Amino acid sequence: MIRTLWVALREVRSFLQDKGDLAFSLLLPIAVFALTYGAFGGESLFHGTAHVVDEDPGGTYSSLLLKRLGELKNIDVELLSAAKADPKIARSDLSLVLYIPKDFSGKLASGESVQLIFKQRGNGGQEGQIVASMVRGVAEQIAQESQVQRQVQDILSGQNIPPENIRLNVQKFLNREREHPIIEVSEKVIGTRPDPVRQFLPGILTMFVLFALTLNARAIVEERKKGTLERLMTTRLTVGELFMGKFVASILRGFIQVLILLVLAYIVFGIFTPFSFLESLLIAIIFSSAASALGLVIAVIVRTEDAATWIGVFFTMVMTMLSGAFFAIQKGSIWETLSKISINTFANDAFKTVITEAGELADIGLDLGILVGVAVIGVIISRIFFRVLPGGVPR
Repeated sequence: MIRTLWVALREVRSFLQDKGDLAFSLLLPIAVFALTYGAFGGESLFHGTAHVVDEDPGGTYSSLLLKRLGELKNIDVELLSAAKADPKIARSDLSLVLYIPKDFSGKLASGESVQLIFKQRGNGGQEGQIVASMVRGVAEQIAQESQVQRQVQDILSGQNIPPENIRLNVQKFLNREREHPIIEVSEKVIGTRPDPVRQFLPGILTMFVLFALTLNARAIVEERKKGTLERLMTTRLTVGELFMGKFVASILRGFIQVLILLVLAYIVFGIFTPFSFLESLLIAIIFSSAASALGLVIAVIVRTEDAATWIGVFFTMVMTMLSGAFFAIQKGSIWETLSKISINTFANDAFKTVITEAGELADIGLDLGILVGVAVIGVIISRIFFRVLPGGVPR
């Protein structure tokens, strides 16, 4: 047992002294998480640009439309000439452009039907569709206000009331309604809003831990080819002690990696309670055991370092994609069935249950049991076929 721990501590010390390994295992996950949080975190409100060709410059209602669009917080208005807009649409530089016809204000003032024109490539893109929907909403509101103005003037015609007074008073009430509507819409949040920290942290943790631990297979293959494993046997180590030392070292490496990342998440984002943090560490050490066992299986079935690298990379990518770490998997779909192949699925579910849902260990018993089972089976298989010499007989 002492010699097993000696081998494990030797491996861990080597890992901590290797700046390249530390950068890959710690700095790269932090950088990826920061980029992911920057892309999906913060404000979730839409923000787009309304590209407009105003062929009714100075018109009462065209000016009002542009003013109202400019007041929207999530839309920027960019005016273009038709000579500039048409080629941009043709080249797909723009997906959607709003054209205000030259008779827009005149027809609207006289009660005639008038159309705003959207020129678009294909369906206008997601941003274009949202912008077009907002433009329609503003245009409909202006049209309704214009109708109210005309109707009030028709009703009060012949009452010796100056038309300008009618227009100003009606507009005053319309503005008041816009600022303080009779019907207000409010949001009531049930539960919590999606949090990118809680959503992506488990997936990034499990992906990089699995990646690092499966790539340990390359180091074992390299040590076997160079005779390092054989030389270690001269220190009165048994094959079993050497094997378990490698296994324990891999677990500790994965655990240290997760520990540092979880501590940073705890300090920076405060997403844990003290108890959920301890539960997360338990999940981390069990997942590290399963990933380490699979890394050892790779080490005993390959003969070259390149093969170990490519299998480790392929295995990690497949496990990560199947787990749905970065996209939702539809219930009842074939992807949900395939996701059960990935150990990342069970680790991610366990982390999310503890971090997001404030679950307890009893709620993740099945997930942890599967990970323990993978670790045990992986250790048994890799121990059976573990060899010290290239092409040697397993002992």
